[in-house]
Amino acid sequence: MKNTLGDLNNHLFEQLERLNDDDLKGENLQVEMERAKAMTSIAQQIISNGNLALQAEKFKAENLGRSKVEIPKMLEG
Repeated sequence: MKNTLGDLNNHLFEQLERLNDDDLKGENLQVEMERAKAMTSIAQQIISNGNLALQAEKFKAENLGRSKVEIPKMLEG
């Protein structure tokens, strides 16, 4: 897998650090704010997809008599 949820977490914290830069002002600050909005939107979709995949596995486990829920590949590592 090329990107992981750990990578997503790192990217979000890096963006937070950029936004927290006291030297960031004016147009540069606006650019970072727009980038942060875009990253947040994409991150929310990734998280929603992961949650849906996990809920589907839970449903399958409950309704197909599995003894445990399998973690979807996209949520590993």
